[in-house]
Amino acid sequence: MAAELHSRSGKLIGLSNSNRTAQRNQPVQEFNHGLVLSREPLRDRDVFTVRIDKKVNSWSGSIEIGVTALDPAGLEFPSSATGLKGGSWIVSGCSVLKDGRSVLEEYGRDLDQLGEGDHVGIQRNGKGELHLWVNGQDCGTAASGLPSRLWAVVDLYGKCTQVTVVSCEPPPEMDGEEDEEVSRAHSRPDKFPNNFEPDSGGGSSSNSSPAGSSGGVAGLGVAGGGMTTNDALLFHEKCGTLIKLSNNNKTAERRRPLDEFNNGVVMTNRPLRNNEMFEIHIDKLVDKWSGSIEIGVTTHNPNNLDYPATMTNLRSGTIMMSGCGILTNGKGTRREYCEFSLDELQEGDHIGLMRKVSGALHFYINGIDQGVAANQTPGVVYGVVDLYGMAVKVTIIHNHNHSDRLRRNNAIMRALSPDVGRPRPALSLTPEPDVPERLLFHLNCGQKAAIISDGRTALRPHATDDFNHGVVLSNRPLHSNEVFQVRIDKMVDKWAGSIEIGVTTHNPAYLQLPSTMTNLRSGTWMMTGNGVMHNGTTILDEYGHNLDRLKAGDTVGVVRKEDGSLHFFVNGVPQGPAAWNVPPSVYAVVDLYGQAAQATIMDDMADLPPLPDDSSEGPTAMSPGSPCSVSGATAANDLRFHQLHGTNAVITNGGRTALRQNCRSEFNDAIVISNRCLRDGELFEIVIQKMVDRWSGSIEAGVTAIRPEELEFPNTMTDIDYDTWMLSGTAIMQDGNTMRNNYGCDLDSLTTGSRIGMMRKATGDLHYFINGLDQGVACTGLPPEVYAVIDLYGQCVQVSITSSSGPLDNSLCTSNITEKSFPIHSPVAGVAHHLHSKHGKNVVLLGDGCQALRVDGYAHGIVFSAKELKTNEVFEVKINKVDDRWSGSLHVGLTTLQPPDLPSCPLSGLSPSLTQLRSKVTWVLAGSEVRRNGVLQRQNYGCSLDRLTVGNRVGVKRCSDDTMHILIDGEDMGPAATAVAKNVYAVLDLYGKVTAVSIVSSTLVEDSESCENEPALVPTVMTFLENHGKNIQLSNQNLTAARVSSYNQGLLVTAQALPRQQLFQFQIDRLNSSWTSSLSLGVIGHSPDRLNFPSTACCLKRSVWLLQRDSVFHNSLKICENYGPNLDTCPEGTILGLLVDSSGCLHLFVNGMDQGIAAQDIPSPCYPLIDLYGQCEQVSAYDYMRCQGDMEKADMVDGIKESVCWTPPPEVNPNKTCEYQALCSRFKELLALPDGYFNEDAKYNLCYCESCHKLRGDEAYYKRGEPPRDYALPFGWCRFALRSSSFSNAFKKWHIAYHGTSVGSLRCILDHNQLLSEDHGSYGEPEENSAPEREIPRVQLSPTMRYSGLEVFAPKVQFRDPRSLRCHQAQVGFQVCVRPGSYKVGPTSLGISEPLDPRFSNAEIEWITKEKGGTLLYGLLIRVE
Repeated sequence: MAAELHSRSGKLIGLSNSNRTAQRNQPVQEFNHGLVLSREPLRDRDVFTVRIDKKVNSWSGSIEIGVTALDPAGLEFPSSATGLKGGSWIVSGCSVLKDGRSVLEEYGRDLDQLGEGDHVGIQRNGKGELHLWVNGQDCGTAASGLPSRLWAVVDLYGKCTQVTVVSCEPPPEMDGEEDEEVSRAHSRPDKFPNNFEPDSGGGSSSNSSPAGSSGGVAGLGVAGGGMTTNDALLFHEKCGTLIKLSNNNKTAERRRPLDEFNNGVVMTNRPLRNNEMFEIHIDKLVDKWSGSIEIGVTTHNPNNLDYPATMTNLRSGTIMMSGCGILTNGKGTRREYCEFSLDELQEGDHIGLMRKVSGALHFYINGIDQGVAANQTPGVVYGVVDLYGMAVKVTIIHNHNHSDRLRRNNAIMRALSPDVGRPRPALSLTPEPDVPERLLFHLNCGQKAAIISDGRTALRPHATDDFNHGVVLSNRPLHSNEVFQVRIDKMVDKWAGSIEIGVTTHNPAYLQLPSTMTNLRSGTWMMTGNGVMHNGTTILDEYGHNLDRLKAGDTVGVVRKEDGSLHFFVNGVPQGPAAWNVPPSVYAVVDLYGQAAQATIMDDMADLPPLPDDSSEGPTAMSPGSPCSVSGATAANDLRFHQLHGTNAVITNGGRTALRQNCRSEFNDAIVISNRCLRDGELFEIVIQKMVDRWSGSIEAGVTAIRPEELEFPNTMTDIDYDTWMLSGTAIMQDGNTMRNNYGCDLDSLTTGSRIGMMRKATGDLHYFINGLDQGVACTGLPPEVYAVIDLYGQCVQVSITSSSGPLDNSLCTSNITEKSFPIHSPVAGVAHHLHSKHGKNVVLLGDGCQALRVDGYAHGIVFSAKELKTNEVFEVKINKVDDRWSGSLHVGLTTLQPPDLPSCPLSGLSPSLTQLRSKVTWVLAGSEVRRNGVLQRQNYGCSLDRLTVGNRVGVKRCSDDTMHILIDGEDMGPAATAVAKNVYAVLDLYGKVTAVSIVSSTLVEDSESCENEPALVPTVMTFLENHGKNIQLSNQNLTAARVSSYNQGLLVTAQALPRQQLFQFQIDRLNSSWTSSLSLGVIGHSPDRLNFPSTACCLKRSVWLLQRDSVFHNSLKICENYGPNLDTCPEGTILGLLVDSSGCLHLFVNGMDQGIAAQDIPSPCYPLIDLYGQCEQVSAYDYMRCQGDMEKADMVDGIKESVCWTPPPEVNPNKTCEYQALCSRFKELLALPDGYFNEDAKYNLCYCESCHKLRGDEAYYKRGEPPRDYALPFGWCRFALRSSSFSNAFKKWHIAYHGTSVGSLRCILDHNQLLSEDHGSYGEPEENSAPEREIPRVQLSPTMRYSGLEVFAPKVQFRDPRSLRCHQAQVGFQVCVRPGSYKVGPTSLGISEPLDPRFSNAEIEWITKEKGGTLLYGLLIRVE
């Protein structure tokens, strides 16, 4: 039959290419109505195959394919394929539906995970069976008993927007050898090539191609040949003035990244070849600037080029990608080239480009082709990278390097589905042996679970730290009447809830495991407590024995009988039928939830191990068979991991355990090294405790002669080019270069429980040991002092040193630590000190007052101890974070100031720094100077605090002899001050570079009072719970939540309870103006783990406090109105926060500003709740560590670098959804003023309506100029920034004022760029025969629009809004810059007696200027009534 589509199709479909290509119109606005059918019925065995041409990220779901008995000629097309009835079989995702009803829930490949370029086919074979084909692979029988006359159906649904029919013919007959080749090719390496050479026959052609052996596909080795070192693509030695090259010119870094943002251009050392990939890895970014890396090509030879400050300044022969657009010769040619923005990329991301043979230029982000950026690119071009703004350091990726190739594959996988790269059992070439397969646990398990004892035992190693993420499944489906039974080995007393057991249709090899199985909404039956749940919904409330009451040693089991009924067992006693019609081929599930910490499968094939007792060393396998060191076990016991390590590594268990945090989003930067050199003949051995199957590549191990203190930890150890020997896979590498392949073992093939050892013999030979067996000499000639190195790379997540003795201290494991969190060290015996709730305005307290963060600026960071210090009582903190952009450091001292007497926090009236605190007697150490009330008392005291960094501890105490002592890292520096008063508080100032500290000291136990038994909370980054509304999709390690469909079903809560005094903040990332209303937020007073979320938050009616619009609701009843700003008007970028104070009162924060008490009597614990409703489609949990001031984009104005915008505050973009601003804009359009008078950058247009200025947290008055002078913000007006070629740094020193005028005078003022005189007369152009020195007319100004906006200065005009057709009155005026000394301050000329502005008296509210050039128009102001 013809491989064409029928001319009749869904209403949004457009056909082209002789009806072979179908495209869904309006793909961003609509997700369905994309049905197409084959032109003719299918013949038996014909595979109707389409290629996915294009996908978008706007929707969930993707292509659906199947067959239907309905003739398209008379079909009334439904909105989607699942709506087809009358004999229709559709494969959707990984489910099969017949006439819209599911008949098979787990089948074949998940179609939602396929990408552009993938092939999907559908076939009815001669037996009447339906088969799905994906990339040439048969996925098996999907349905049977199909009629003979069927049409193929393809639904361009959701993400899939375009397909092309590629064939409709029977599959080729393949022998075993051909099958093997197809299976090997199934990973589709052609999708992410390094060189896109045309297919030209045999695989050896790449060796003889003009481009060298780099024509091979990423991830596939090419024998022989290879690109020579001289031919390698490197950075040219001639580069931008601030660039430093290293790593054999593969790495480029911009010097002084916190001082300069440009002059960072680098180019390749030779022109790019056709189809050659030029790809870089982002190594380092800084947060100071906006704008980031730019990449492209240029025809300019670097030898002859005078490098510009930034490549977008070059006006010839240059094509650059900047942000998400394309600039050609410095001018924008494509504003929205792709959905990714280079400004949003993070460290570890990859960017590439390629000039194809056709001349088309393509860019690649994390391996994904972004399409054609430019056509007809010149034949000879060099690659260009501009390390601009945030971008500081990059490295060229070379695919002929083994480790680089692995990192490239992993970065690609990170950008795709977690399923990509996982082994597919269906593609196995070797048939399973025809013997009963033992029932074990599958190695793919929950994030906090581990499988040991050869798959028979599952455990949560850190059961006292986390209560969920302990899901484990069986390694194969259960047979009918086969009992799956486990024994509970170990329990903890910390949590509520316990083990849960059941079955699921989901294959563990492909399942993205939830935090708890009751969150899974398909194909799952679970016994939980004494109830039974199906797909997360309770179907039996009272069933059998309560699992929450079981103890260690009890057993639970499950069986699916032949009749499809499901039964559970407790201690061997059947509990009766729990469910019916359970499909065959279900996997057993155990959820090690809450108290349940370890379980072992019970079967007849082996004896059960004994139950672990309290003295057990835990589940980690040791290595009794490993060789011993020559100095005996005692000497080996001091081997630990060094405290210095890669950024993603965490050392726990007293230095014996290392793990990689964020293991499913980060695959490298996790190098750990031994704490000392290895002795001759000494074995350093580790055991692999946890792996993930998300990445390619795995652990790498070796030795280095570089001392840990001198090692700048790279992404992977194979990046080190001196004094390092590593085993990577089967390759022995020295200094990053492969010395030999096919060593005796393959580290990539090791699994959980495997042991790896390294030993340097006295002869200088390096030996590796796998599970205690010597693998032979790996290399020779090692120096005498080498350190052991382990790279927790790719699949390998956690290891422990096997030679250490003693139990594993699980309480110290921190597998959930993220780079945004920081540790709180447990205080010494007693009750932890706390900080007082009164503090500087830039400070936020976390962890129940045990931690302080400065979230803005460099000052206003004063904090006090919660109580007066007792005699000889040490108050000590540890520095957790520094920001090197600032100078100065922590200040510490004692004060007689009583914090309870201060006004409520935030304290805008408190001194900016501790050295200025003089209202009460204060002794302070700043640097190495001791001051009393600001007066210098002594110099060169102890170690200067300016030298302190992360990890240092600082303490203060008042001794019995009335002296103040400072302690640094526990060492007393001696008396700093004398005659110190008795009733003093400890006081600290988070000043300059020190931005975060945590308390590490305690008070005496007898002083515990009400704090006794109250543990200090450890603040971590608040993440969103995986149980959420059905339209929510989480990403970014559960820090970002997006509503992916409809306008409701967008409820989400945090996984952690909100501690008292801890502020939880999140940012509105994306709004959709197609809907009305917006988000609501609040707290819920009970655990949300198993909550069935309604469609909206207002339907929650139990222990819920909700902020919606400008009202507060409790259990859906309104309790308060006119609270804070209207949440429906919050624009993108708004930061909202929730805080419950120590009195149980709920506070709302908007952009850091406390809106006051919203509700009282909030219970503890409570959980923050957000409803992504209506316009609000995405939010992200806000990270204080990145909130270090409001930096604007780095700009070049007449060659002057600007890091902070000099325009008047506020510094937040305007409310894009503000109706008042839109109304003022429409009035401005009616004035027909030329666009050339206004600034093109809309960020300078600000609305000062009540809602907008509250959202920004504007203060009413600011100072400006030299000398500083007050001016008022024009509340109630809307400002439209004017363009001026005169703006420069000099105008920062000018004052701000306002001028009211009439609508009729606007055009004249703008044309002359000069204000009119008081009588609105002419500009005084010289008349004929008049004197040239004519007096310039007087111009009236005022520092407040309350005066300049009076109707006498700004007359009202009436207009009709073209949108609403309603009549309004409008006024206009100007915001101007005024040169100091060019005006005279005087009283009002209107004779008004009552005050107009509380800040300005009527005697100084009017300014008069007569100087030409003394004013500069800055913004047009409009007010509409």
